[in-house]
Formats: sequence, structure tokens, C-alpha cells
Amino acid sequence: MQELKQKYDCKMTQLMKAARSGTKDGLEKTKIAVMRKVTFLHRKEAPGDSEEEDMGFLEVTVPDMKHPSPELGPMPDGLSPQQVVRRHILGSIVQSERSYVDSLKRILQDYRHPLMEMEPKALSARKCQVVFFRLKEILHCHSMFQIALFSRVAEWDTTEKIGDLFVASFSKSMVLDVYSDYVNNFTNAMSVIKKACLTKPVFLEFLKKRQMASPDRVTLYGLMVKPIQRFPQFILLLQDMLKNTPTGHPDRLSLQLALTELETLAEKLNEQKRVADQIAEIQQLIRSVSDRSSLNKMLNSGQHQLLLCETLTETVYGDRGQLIKSKERKVFLLNDMLVCANINFKPVSTRGQLEISSLVPLGPKYVVKWNTALPQVQVVEVGQENSTYDKDNVVIQNAGAKKHASASQSSNKVYLGPPRLFQELQDLQKDLAVVEQITLLISTLHGTYQNLNMTVAQDWCLALQRMMRVKEEEIHSANKCRLRLLLPGKTDKSGRPISFMVVFITPNPLSKISWVNRLHLAKIGLREENQPGWMCPDEDKKSKAPFWCPILACRIPAFSSNALDLQLGAVVHNPVQSSLLGFSAVSTSLPQGYLWVGGGQEGAGGQVEIFSLNRSVPRTVKSFPVASQVLCMEYIPEKSKEEQEQGKAEDSRAAADQPSAPHPTICLGLQDGSILVYGSVDTGTQCLLTCSPGQQPVLCLKHSPEYLFAGLQNGTVAAYARNNGGLWDLEAQPTCLEVGTGPVRTLLTLDDTVWASCANQVTVLDAASLQAQQTFEAHPDEEASVTHMIKAGSGVWMAFSSGSSIRLFHTETLEHLQEINIATRTTFVLPGQKNVRVTSLLICQGLLWVGTDQGIIVLLPVPRLEGIPKITGKGMVSLNGHCGPVEFLAVAISTLAPDVLKNDKEEEGGQEEKPDGPSPELSALDKPPAGEMRKKGILLKYRLHSTSHLPGQLLSVKDAPPAPGGSTLEHSEEDGSIYEMADDPDIWVRSRPCTRDTHRKEISSVAIISGGRGYRNFNPSSKLPACSETDSTLLIWQVPLML
Repeated sequence: MQELKQKYDCKMTQLMKAARSGTKDGLEKTKIAVMRKVTFLHRKEAPGDSEEEDMGFLEVTVPDMKHPSPELGPMPDGLSPQQVVRRHILGSIVQSERSYVDSLKRILQDYRHPLMEMEPKALSARKCQVVFFRLKEILHCHSMFQIALFSRVAEWDTTEKIGDLFVASFSKSMVLDVYSDYVNNFTNAMSVIKKACLTKPVFLEFLKKRQMASPDRVTLYGLMVKPIQRFPQFILLLQDMLKNTPTGHPDRLSLQLALTELETLAEKLNEQKRVADQIAEIQQLIRSVSDRSSLNKMLNSGQHQLLLCETLTETVYGDRGQLIKSKERKVFLLNDMLVCANINFKPVSTRGQLEISSLVPLGPKYVVKWNTALPQVQVVEVGQENSTYDKDNVVIQNAGAKKHASASQSSNKVYLGPPRLFQELQDLQKDLAVVEQITLLISTLHGTYQNLNMTVAQDWCLALQRMMRVKEEEIHSANKCRLRLLLPGKTDKSGRPISFMVVFITPNPLSKISWVNRLHLAKIGLREENQPGWMCPDEDKKSKAPFWCPILACRIPAFSSNALDLQLGAVVHNPVQSSLLGFSAVSTSLPQGYLWVGGGQEGAGGQVEIFSLNRSVPRTVKSFPVASQVLCMEYIPEKSKEEQEQGKAEDSRAAADQPSAPHPTICLGLQDGSILVYGSVDTGTQCLLTCSPGQQPVLCLKHSPEYLFAGLQNGTVAAYARNNGGLWDLEAQPTCLEVGTGPVRTLLTLDDTVWASCANQVTVLDAASLQAQQTFEAHPDEEASVTHMIKAGSGVWMAFSSGSSIRLFHTETLEHLQEINIATRTTFVLPGQKNVRVTSLLICQGLLWVGTDQGIIVLLPVPRLEGIPKITGKGMVSLNGHCGPVEFLAVAISTLAPDVLKNDKEEEGGQEEKPDGPSPELSALDKPPAGEMRKKGILLKYRLHSTSHLPGQLLSVKDAPPAPGGSTLEHSEEDGSIYEMADDPDIWVRSRPCTRDTHRKEISSVAIISGGRGYRNFNPSSKLPACSETDSTLLIWQVPLML
């Protein structure tokens, strides 16, 4: 009997493996059919289905009578509060899945089947296939999931497991294929529906009747948008379930793996949709250009990548700053050129009705107005004209100004544009200088005169200064949504080049920031070192580099002194926001703040170099020596206001005597065993504390809210507590914890534990009691010491002193989950080089950065949410690296100030609503911490184009009130143009971001810094000269702003 059971289990394992590959044969043999007793397995032969639609998927008919919907039974007694919550979440999963499957069935039964059988046809069979593409396959996937869910619900009170079911059901490639086809086709399907509503009254009447007959009055659009929402809804439900699943629960790891699978699936859908949209937009642009033009040949070459396209409003100003005209343009940013086109939709209104001929333009969708090479495009902010170009040798013309000169002269009303604002500011500055001179003269008067004294003169100065502040704010506001581009034109008769200024109004400040940032990075991307900058090995061994790749922005010497041969030790970023940066500078500069780089010579002194990052290329602001070589650094931010308030509440008696919390500090660990604590650059960079606990080198530093941990050469972890001033008490004897006999090479602080590595072992310490909880083996080879640990989600990636592998461990069970051999990636750059060692690790924004001893940097994709950070793709290899080992990888990240994102209307609206409201600093206290806001928002977006540019009714989920007479089917505002997950699955943001949502956006500026000996370009066709192999060099990659 046991032997039969083993054979059966083996057979089912093979069948499930075949099913995951998504093959017809595997799916047919898998009797999720046999296991669930589904006996109706057949090829689809539905009338009207063409061979084109049958892409190798099978139709599985699941009788409802034989497989009823899952139902939760009565709640048993004695459940814990968490069990009750988990039961309610399971009920939400069951209810939402039942509703989703019913919606899919309604689409097919109430719309597709009647339309296919209708005579005469309201919609042709071919258009029906376009509109309802892949819906049957999606229904089949979820019908099978619902059957499996039924059995889990039935045994819930005994097993309480649901995560593995999601993993088994949605990890198949078939699920990705059918959903990808549906998502990519959705915009096209909605366009077909919209056009049919206007051209065929029978079809419109059919939709109206079906909607009125439905109990919830949901439109066809409302039903068809549900597959777009499904996976983000699943993710929110599983996040809630995971939050209420205690550590050690048998379902916890499965839930984390399920989150990983769903996030990976949604990310792949996003990427495929992005590529499909890019191809579609470029094809539309190609059709708009003459076949014989050079632009057509360039676009057809396949070498151009669409980075950004948006509808912007072009405005033309006259000589006096008056607004002459404005018109919508479609602007395309390609990887090497900028294209501006007229939108060729011209609806003609006759008696209030749109003509059918206006639905589809007779000519192309766009008419190209101009295009120019990207290096010649300059962003010019108001007030920066003189510094942007050579004013003596360039003649500036406003685009379109001459044509409309007569129109502007006949206009009585003058609208002042941004150039006029700056001129007025300059006039005020000149007047203030004159008034100050007058004030000096008044002070020399001997007599006393009415209205001519120092009080009056000072009032004049104060009034002018107030007017200047108001004018500066007006200029700042004008810059927020105005994109001013200086483009090259033809030369004039004297041979001087003529440039013309084009001014676009963006929908909101967020859009302006995006355009300035993408233009800046696209120009950097054209440099030789970024052509290409990354190798992305595909199945067919081809190389491609998507735009979201980090772009090498600059390479700089790590130390200003070239006389000494200094080795790199460590680097940290000290984020400091600068209020002096202009709007464009914020969009193009590296993450604001300072970069601390430490190093030195073996057995000799050390050196610290501090760089300012408030610009596109860092510059040294301070350099100072230290007693010994710097081995490690740790940045410790000041306590947040929430933490300070919590501390005061816990100890209210001592709160009055407590000194104020310290500013951010930087801790240095030295070769001679010293620990130095410095204040930030803004507070003078003075050394606040120093201690020498012994002669053991400090190899690593990490901090928790209560302790500073130092990993020493002799296998000891020293823990320093905070003193009353909030700084570390380095004078007191630290708590020393023995974790082994070898060096403690790396430390990692988690929520309530500290991981310390010694040789191939990792010891888990309690962060509060400082007691060792357990020790586990991270590598079977005793010679392979753990050198790096980095956390993401619910996992920790580790690198070792020998071997080319990195290993993933679960943070809770300490289970080994995955192992990746980095050498298989680096062979694409250095063929035959198999002896590779990992020398640095970093995780940032869904990418695992791996530095090697060959100087090569590898990027591997990992999930971003609370799931397991498994590596799910082949990743990329940088063609820019170092001549020696990558000594460190670090991230510099800063958040743009929220007031940068507010436009004039929001600020005025806020002042009108709350004239006496609290200050921004006080109101910010009521908001959740930034980290919580980031966790709530799901970083998964289905970017679908709007159909709102088409004439006709807007598609909507909700049923609007019927029109008088009831002759037409009305729709409310189209709320599905871009389907972006916010805090709630039912909230969607329009393709043009709503002003009410703009201020809630959080924009992060990110840069990655690597350090090592020299610079090397691994592209064999590159002609870039290499730096000296002995110079310590920093490579800085910039990432597009995360909008």
C-alpha cells in the first residue's frame, strides 16, 4: 500500500511540474481534472471562434452543481483574536473570488454569447474576439482555483493554510500568458466598444438593456476592468492575512512565497504592457511621418526606445510677456531625440452631435511638427537664461510669436508670462539698490523733515523686500508647471545660430519634474560609457538595456590627495535637504546631502573625504585625517518626532531634564580599535565622541534604537548604550558578547534581533536583552566566512569569503531558501573566468546589486514587498566596473520636499479652505510615517492608455443617472484610464494625475555608489581609456526619479 502511495505521489509531482510549464500536454494530464474529478476536458469548438484566437489553451468546463462555491461554516468557539481576523480575511478572499468569477461569467453569458448569436450582427465576430479576448481562459484559471479553494475552506479550522494554494495556482506560465494578453489588449477592446456605441445604435441599445437588467447596474466596462484589478486585490488581501499570521505559524512562509509569486506576476505584466505600449506609440508616430523622410528611416531602424510621451499644452508668449495662444501637443522623448506632434483628432460638432467621421481621423493620428537631437535640447528655467547659453552668439526667438503679433496687438487684455516676472524682479532689485542709496543720503541730513526721515526710508526698503519675496514665489510657482526648452534653429544672414524657445505647460508639477529628470538622464545615457551600459542576457543570448537601468552619471577620484596610496574602506550617505536648489536642480541633481568616504593605508593613518551631492557631479567640501585606517562607517539619523514623543510619554518625569536629541551622527570604526562619532556637515563636522576599547580592529558597525554594535577582530560584539544626551556612552564599559573565535565580519540589525557572523556561522542576538538566541550554519564549508548580509522583505542574502555563490535565508525560520552562482552571470563579460568571489552586496528598489573581486557588478531582480526576496530573473551585468575588487556598494536616497509638488491652485485652495490652519510642520505630525505610506502603496501598476481622447461617451464603472427621455446610455467620468493601485483597490488615478492626489505623491531621488581601484569598461568595442589601476575611484549611478 505504501509503495502504491509513493508511486501516486511521484506521478502527481511530475504532472504538477508539467502543468507549471503551461503546456497543453501537461495541463491535460494534470487531472486538476483527475484530482478534482473534472471529467469534461475537451478542445474548444465554440461557433465563431477563429483559429487565431485558439493559442493552444484548453477549455475546461466545470459544472456548478458538481463543484459548489466555497462557503465558510459557523465559527467554532475558543478562537484567538488573530484567528478570528484570519477567518474574516479568508471570508473576504472567498467572497471576492466568488464575485469575480460571477462577473467573468456575466461578461460571457450576458454579452459575448448573445452578440455572437445575434442576427443581424451588432458586432462582427472578429470584433467580438477583440473585445472579449482571453476572458474564457481567465475564467478557466479561476474556476480551477475556486475548486481548490473549496477544499481549503472546508478544512480551514483544522489546517489554517491558504498560502501554498496561491503559489500552486498562480505560478504557472499559463496564468501570466492569458492575463498578459488581456491587459495588453484592454485599451484596444475599449476603443472598439466606444466606436461601436457611436456607429451602431443597435449595439448601444443592447448594452443599455443588459445593464438595466442586471441587479447591480454595473456597465460592461465595469465588469471588464475587474481582471485588471484582480492581482493587486489579491496582494492586499494576502498582506492583511500575513499581518495577522504570527511568527512560527505553518502558513506564514507559504503566504510570503505567495506574495512573491503574485508580485512577480504583476511586475511581468507591467513590463510586458510597457513594452507593448512603447511599440504601439512608436508605430503610431511612424505612420504620421512621410515614408521618404529621414525621421521615418530612423524610427524604422529599431534602435530607438520611447522613454516618455505625454500630452502637453504649448503656449506662445509675445515680447511683453502676453499669452498669444495655447494648443495641445503630443511630445515624445526617445533615447536620442525629442519629437513634437500635433494631435490630429478634430471632432466636428453639428447641432450638438459628433459626426461619425470624426471618430477616426482621415489621415494619421499625429502630424509631426518638429524633431531635434537630444544633446541640443536645453531646459531653461525662468531667471537662468544668461547662464544656459552664450547670449552674445545666439539669437532667441519665441516659437510662433511672429505669426501672431498682429493678434496680440489687437488684444486689450495682457497676460504676463514667466519671462516678464523675472524682468519685474530685476527692476525691484535695482529699485531697492537705489532706495538703499537714498537711505544713506537721508541719514546725512542735519535737519528734521516730515516724510523724509530714516523711518520712512526703512519702510520703503522693507516694502520693496516684501515685493521681491512675492515676486520670487510667483517665479517659483511659474516654474513648477512650465517646461521651457531651448531648441536649435537655422542660422540668420550673419551666420549666427538662431535658437527658439518652446514653452509647454505640464498637467502638474510631478509631470514637470519627470520631464526634466528624464531629459537629463537621457542625455547622460548617450555618453559612450552608457552605449550600452548594461548587458541583459536573454534566452537567445541577445543584449538589451531597458531605460530603467541605472545610468552611470559620473566617475570621480575617491580622495583629493593623489600623493598617498589610500585604500577604500567604507562609505555612507548623510541626507540633508537644501532649500537653495532651484526646481530643475532638484530634478537633475544627485540625492541631496553629503557622501562620506573613508579609507587609509594599512598600518598607517586614515583619511575621510566628504562630497556634496547637491549637483549633478559631486564636489569635495571637506577632507581630514584620522589616526588609523577607516574600516567601517555607520550613519545614525536623529530620532523622528514620533519616537521623541513616544520617549517623552514613557518617561515623563525625566523628560524635562533630558537634553535635546542630537543631530544626525556618523560613526567611524578604525583599524586601531577606535570608534569616532562625528556630527553632520551642517553642524560643523566636529568629533563628538571617541573611544579606544582595545587593540582589536573594528570591522563593522550597526545601530539599533538603544545600542551601537561593533563587530571586532577577535570574535566579540561590543554593545554601547545611549547616555542621557542621546549619544552613545563610549566612555562606559561596553557589553561584550562572544560569538566565536574568528573575526566578526558583518552585522545586521532586524526588528528585534541582531545577526552577527563569525566564520561560517551566524549568531542571532536579542537586541534588547543582548542574549544569544540561536546559532546556525550559513555555509557547509568552514573556510567560507560570512562577509556580507543584506535584508529584503522576509529574507537575508549572504555573501562569503570564498566561492561565487550567494545564499538566501528566511528571517524567521532561518531556513535556507535559494542559492545563486554569480559566476554564471559574469561569464557574459569575462568568458572563461569561473573563479569569482562576491565582495559587496546591496538591495535597492527591487534590485540586488552584487560586486565581485573582478570589478564586475551584477544586478538581479528581487521582490519589493514583505514576501521572500527570491531571484526570479537572469538580471543584468554592468559594462562599467573597477580594475580590482568592488570594495563597497552604497545607496544615496533622499525625498523631495512635498511643497515642490504643489501647484498654484492647490496652494490657493489650501489657503482658502484653512486660512487659520496649523503650520505644515504641525500638520505633518498627524500623518503616518513615510515608511508606512510607502508600505501601504503597492508598487504595481497596470499602465493602460485612456480612451478619453476618442469622441463619444466616457467609459465608466458606475451607472450614472438616466438622461431625460432615456434615449441614450449615460456614463459617469471615466475612472479607469490608468489603473494604479493606491491604498484601496477601488481607487484609481486618471491618466492625467488628479490635482487632489498629486500632493500625496512621494518622490525619491536615488543614486548607487561603488568604490574600487580604477575604472574599467568591459565592452570589447569600447575605446574609453582606463584610469590608473592604483587610484581609488567612485562610480555613481543615477536612477530615474521614482514618481
